[in-house]
Amino acid sequence: MGDSRNGNARAPAGGPPRAGNTYEIDVKNFISRTKALYAHWNEHSVDLWGSADALAVATPPGSDDLRYLKSSALNIWLLGYEFPDTVMVFTSKKIHFLCSKTKASVLEVVKKPALEGLRIDVGIYVKAKGEDGTGHMDAICRAIRDLPVGNGKETPVVGHVAREAPEGKLLEAWTERLKNENFQFVDITAGLTDLFAVKDATEIINVKKAAYLAYSVMKNVVVPKLENVIDEEKDVTHSSLMDLTEKAILEPTKANVKLRAENVDICYPPIFQSGGKFDLKPSAASDDELLTYDPASIIICAVGARYNSYCSNVARTYLIDATPLQSKAYEVLLKAHEAAINALRPGKNLNAVYQAALSVVEKEAPELVDKLTKSAGTGIGLEFRESGLNINAKNDKVLRSDMAFNVSLGFQNLECETESRSKNKKFSLLLADTVIVKDQGPADILTKCSKSVKDVAYSFKEDEEEEEKPRKKSRSSGPENYITKTALRSDNHMVSKEELRKQHQAELARQKNEETARRLAGDSSGAGDRRSTAKTSNDLVAYKNVNDVPQPRDLMIQVDQKNEALLLPIYGNLVPFHVATIRTVSNQHDSNRNNYIRIIFNVPGTPFTPQDSNTLKNQGAIYLKEVSFRSKDSKHSSEVVQAIKTLRRQVNARESERIERATLVTQEKLQLAGNKFKPLRLSDLWIRPQFSGRKRIPGTLEAHANGFRYSTTRPNERVDVLFANIKHAFFQPAEKEMITVLHFHLHNHIMVANKKTKDVQFYVEVMDVVQSLGGGRRSAYDPDEIDEEQRERARKNKINMDFNHFASRVNDMWQQPQFASLDLEFDQPLRELGFYGVPHKTSAFIIPTSSCLVEITEMPFFVVSLSEIEIVNLERVGFGQKNFDMAIIFKDFKKDVLRVDSVPTSSLEGIKEWLDTTDIKYYESKLNLNWRQILKTITDDPQSFVEEGGWEFLNLDGSDSESGGSEESDKGYEPSDVEVESESEDEDSESASLVESEDEDEEDSEDESEEDKGKTWDELEREATNADREHGAESDSEEERKRRKMRAFGKSRPGSSGGGSGRSSGGGGSSNMRNMPPSKRKHR
Repeated sequence: MGDSRNGNARAPAGGPPRAGNTYEIDVKNFISRTKALYAHWNEHSVDLWGSADALAVATPPGSDDLRYLKSSALNIWLLGYEFPDTVMVFTSKKIHFLCSKTKASVLEVVKKPALEGLRIDVGIYVKAKGEDGTGHMDAICRAIRDLPVGNGKETPVVGHVAREAPEGKLLEAWTERLKNENFQFVDITAGLTDLFAVKDATEIINVKKAAYLAYSVMKNVVVPKLENVIDEEKDVTHSSLMDLTEKAILEPTKANVKLRAENVDICYPPIFQSGGKFDLKPSAASDDELLTYDPASIIICAVGARYNSYCSNVARTYLIDATPLQSKAYEVLLKAHEAAINALRPGKNLNAVYQAALSVVEKEAPELVDKLTKSAGTGIGLEFRESGLNINAKNDKVLRSDMAFNVSLGFQNLECETESRSKNKKFSLLLADTVIVKDQGPADILTKCSKSVKDVAYSFKEDEEEEEKPRKKSRSSGPENYITKTALRSDNHMVSKEELRKQHQAELARQKNEETARRLAGDSSGAGDRRSTAKTSNDLVAYKNVNDVPQPRDLMIQVDQKNEALLLPIYGNLVPFHVATIRTVSNQHDSNRNNYIRIIFNVPGTPFTPQDSNTLKNQGAIYLKEVSFRSKDSKHSSEVVQAIKTLRRQVNARESERIERATLVTQEKLQLAGNKFKPLRLSDLWIRPQFSGRKRIPGTLEAHANGFRYSTTRPNERVDVLFANIKHAFFQPAEKEMITVLHFHLHNHIMVANKKTKDVQFYVEVMDVVQSLGGGRRSAYDPDEIDEEQRERARKNKINMDFNHFASRVNDMWQQPQFASLDLEFDQPLRELGFYGVPHKTSAFIIPTSSCLVEITEMPFFVVSLSEIEIVNLERVGFGQKNFDMAIIFKDFKKDVLRVDSVPTSSLEGIKEWLDTTDIKYYESKLNLNWRQILKTITDDPQSFVEEGGWEFLNLDGSDSESGGSEESDKGYEPSDVEVESESEDEDSESASLVESEDEDEEDSEDESEEDKGKTWDELEREATNADREHGAESDSEEERKRRKMRAFGKSRPGSSGGGSGRSSGGGGSSNMRNMPPSKRKHR
């Protein structure tokens, strides 16, 4: 964990400050900390400061190297910035600064406050550009020589930082000058370390912000990236992971942290180690080797972040299919790490903290004692490792409140004897957290990234019953995949697996039949329709009083928008009609330039007229059916017709919405976050169903106390989704799709844009639709094309990360006790289990989740709860079929059966395996079934259904193996509208699955005799001719029949007349009626 630069704390290095980048010293902070420095110096002069009479601290010139210096730390602690190439000398009455002109101008602000508040003079010596400042050094050295010397000292004692070698002309000249003065020198590193050890309130805030950044990068960037790499089995190097993590630290928004980028920096280049090569030293680095995630692999990740130059650190170890030794070692390490943190209490010695960790290892796993790191961490703050605060067995420094530590503990170079892979044979473990020592109780852990076994151990091993398979699988969508699986069934493994599945399905069938029997026995509602009757409309009243009717200005058709009425001139008076009574209105004109406005009213008894309770009240009333008006003014006629249509459309829409809202379930009100907490927010989202209007605008989704609110800048565009109304919540990142989605499937309908819906979706398009104006194909090496792809990829990753962060934080909110009964959590579709099918009218990619089967990319949405499924019937399943259909039967038999048509046969095995693992009973059939009739039969006579075996009438394997008696028992549930398969080889196997009932087919197939099957073409021709005569259809000549025959068969065949006695040879299907057997022809 090499050292890091102090880049964000630098002051101007000799030149004038850049525009907009001025430096201003916090004078109040300077006074308080200078006072603390002198107080500490006086109190611990002998034991920590070496009885120094003066403190000389020289800061070297700025450098891009990653390093931590005590001199730089003193600059930042005292002045707020690093002042490179500067000499500071502290004496009892004066502070001397030797620096450039620019730095001197920044330091001027402390002279007067220091004199007034501390009675300390501040002397600032300006070094001319290009000089080494020798002349000013004489004055500073003279001031040191003039200091009073006591305790038998011959010359003044000058304290300095011994480990920092001089760099640059100024520091080299200064060091040489001090040596020539024959002063006594002491190292003051211990005094500075102890001075910096206890943090004030401002420093604690900076450490906490740095720790929050490190923790957020680990949780929101590193862990999701590792999981994605392992899940998709990508090849990624340690160094590329390091670069990704470093960018996330330097741009906090990538980790969903709202800190200013100019205030943050890395503590060290992030560390990623795996594959048997581990180094737990702070100077470790990420190499260019690929990340290893085979079974028994160990991955160590360490992230260090700084805020305002204050450091933090977090390190985690992730276990992939861990061996028993690895699991045990990690559990012991976790206990030891927690013991060390719990031992960090004021008044204790640092060696007692290490001893607490060591005692755990000695008790739990004594064989691992020699593998434990010799240090349990160090103090942390302005320096990543504060020397003198090392947590080891020898350091007896006393802990004080408000100290900050990086508690880092690990096992080095463990060996797993049972692991054959050389890469995974040796492994190491590491845990690190940033903590603050509190007045009472255990230390406060700032990096709260989970380190429990369940969160860091990943298992990818399949069931022991199955043979180990290669982790990478090639996914084929063609028929070859299906054929390969079929051919492999001769293998013993496939047979045993199939047998296990059949046994499980048999057990599911028994349980399902028992469950269905209990449900049908307890259902007293019968097969009645649960749909409530529609509410009748209110009396249509345009004007409550005659006086409300507007006074006529002209006897012309008028539209009263306010009262939703139409005023028609009839016999010299304007007669009002409510616009809802109008059925249609049209405008026509004739050749004489006359315009006719025709108005047709809703009259009871006419077709397509809705029934209304008012009709029953006024059975003897006389209704006006139609009225027409003639006008010479075509413009006025068009305006009147358009106004009537517009008003009628508005009234109908309002009435439709009123009827829809009348069926909605009343829900509680949304409780806004207010001042309690800041609501979680996702911006620039689109909603589906979308709001009406030509121009759409994006909105913001907020998570409040008891629900979500989506709103745009328009006041009428707002949707509230309450947590209690959410049945399922889905988060689908954009992988092969163009959108990233948050989708909510609801218990009860809500209104969205005047539409009633149970599905509400919020999404962002991750890619813009771009059309090349050139029209030509661009090169794969086109720089513009590459940049565009990189921008799109970065945008997609950022959007996915933002959505993932929002979903994670909402999940945390749903874990609170008040939401425990809702059992809510964002579910993510499992793409690897997906398959194509037609749930509505177009093909879609349907994906299972842990609790549902969904398609939420295209509208209309498809969401099926697995808990509501009774059985699944796979229809049109047979060898040679390219597609099959899936019928989903719900536990509520009054719900229509849901169909997914045209599923590729290549997906059959995968679907069966998924259904079996989710404990859903499935059956297979070669034909489509009439489920409406089947369910009606079951609900009409549930007792017979139970007595005759329940759903087992669908079990084709069972019916084939049983005797004819089983066919008799299943007869009552044999569907009545099964389609007879076509005998033509040219008929498409992908024909529509919804078929009409043709009972005659079965009867005719039974009537067909053996003679018919063996007849020649001539005999069939004669029978066809006779049949045509009987039906009066014999009007064609023999030659015409020959021509039709030739067209039908595609080649010439000699007829029976015209001198030829030969019989036509060959065969083939034909659409000509005469070439079909009579038993089939009559159905035409």
